[in-house]
Amino acid sequence: MLKRMFAAPDPGRLRLRAATRAVLGIGGAVGVTGLAGHSLTAAVTGGLAALLALFTVTDAAVRGQLITTALLPAAGFPVLALAALLHDHPFARDLVFLAIVGAGVYARRWGPRGHALGVFAFMTFFVTQFLHTAPGQLPELYAAVGLSLLTCSTVRFGAWCYERRIALPAPPTYQEGRGLARTTTRQAVQATLGCAVALVIGQGLSGERWYWAVGATWWIFVNTASRGETLVRGFRRVLGTLIGIAVGLVVVIPLKGAPGPTAALVAVCVFGIFYTAAVSYTWMMLSVTLLAGGLYGLLGVLDPALLALRMLETGVGALGAVLAVLLVLPVTTHATTDAWIARALRCVHACTAEAAARLSGTPDADPAPHVAQLEALLGRVRLSLAPLVHPLSPLRARKARARQVLALLDDCAREVRGLASVAADPEASHDARLAAACWRVEAAVEALTTPEAARELTTAAPADAPHPATDPIPALAHLHQLEKALIELAHPLRSPTRAPLIGA
Repeated sequence: MLKRMFAAPDPGRLRLRAATRAVLGIGGAVGVTGLAGHSLTAAVTGGLAALLALFTVTDAAVRGQLITTALLPAAGFPVLALAALLHDHPFARDLVFLAIVGAGVYARRWGPRGHALGVFAFMTFFVTQFLHTAPGQLPELYAAVGLSLLTCSTVRFGAWCYERRIALPAPPTYQEGRGLARTTTRQAVQATLGCAVALVIGQGLSGERWYWAVGATWWIFVNTASRGETLVRGFRRVLGTLIGIAVGLVVVIPLKGAPGPTAALVAVCVFGIFYTAAVSYTWMMLSVTLLAGGLYGLLGVLDPALLALRMLETGVGALGAVLAVLLVLPVTTHATTDAWIARALRCVHACTAEAAARLSGTPDADPAPHVAQLEALLGRVRLSLAPLVHPLSPLRARKARARQVLALLDDCAREVRGLASVAADPEASHDARLAAACWRVEAAVEALTTPEAARELTTAAPADAPHPATDPIPALAHLHQLEKALIELAHPLRSPTRAPLIGA
């Protein structure tokens, strides 16, 4: 896991930039809130709002990000007031919380903006339980949230808006149908029922910290699209929380809520959340657990018993998610895997075409956005295949083939990154063979993404295979290796065994 976190590709250093900017934006938001004279409770609420704004707002265009950020209070403020007013009415509070869960997940059908607004609404209700918000605190909290969003937006869109110079990929969206065939509709039902189970059991464990179980179920459903993905994510959440609690016993509790050291720890945790989110959910949960421990330390209520309770509530939340995805409108793993792999392969072709155009003298051709998009899509492929490659998976043949697919897709990504790097060099050599090589890559992708063309690719492989991997022209060398990886993908993707990997 350590190697995956620190050695994972980071095109354009986007993860590093996002993590560093998050520390500056959230730190600035908390600092400005404190300077304005707000209480610790208001500062924590504002800091969480800034974190959510930086973490969940993922529109591809800067203008879209700005609009979504501006809309966050419209989703959060009414929920904040409702949660505070219902705090002393448990039955009504629980019903409203579950309604917000369902609406928040359902809103994902409207893309990144719907996702961000749904998460912000849910977490606004969650934080009122975390801080025991009273109606009399609402004016101060509104002011703190507004000031924090303004501060972090100044950092994101003003002081360090690297997105204006680097074209970001659009976040991958789920395949959708109609009615109950829609992934978002099914997940809205699953999440609501799963959170209901977690809420009931969580309240049985603790009448004060029950919301941890609901939060665990909610976040397990975020960025998953199938039964297998959700199960693996639940396992990783429990594992990350367990490791985080073990570390917290050694690192967080000895701090005893000391402001300076705890603030430094929180900054490290914020960096860890943003830096590891795309590559390791386990490590991200470790950072989240330590962050929560630091905040409880500042509030003066942290002790080993509280950490143990958090572990139990997280387990309950995972149980709620597992029961929901197994018993309620399940979406099978192979129903989503094929589509993600096909999108990744088409992105490989788009990267290749842009790089070839750049090498052929087209000045406005730029493969960099497609390379970043490919990394995002490969992340979705890894998430979709995670149930098959998990060490506990009993399906040995499918596990081996899934690992082969991931390895070959990683080879494709490596060659595409190398090709883009060559294309970015103004002194790179041009060669007429580039067009032919790109055509062969396009044909290989077409054969892999079109079932009826798969046989043509398999029979064409011996004729196309003997291209030198060490061509004196670097771009051609990358294209030949890319073509080779695509041809080799035909076997694991189109294997005629009884248990197909995809497309079933």
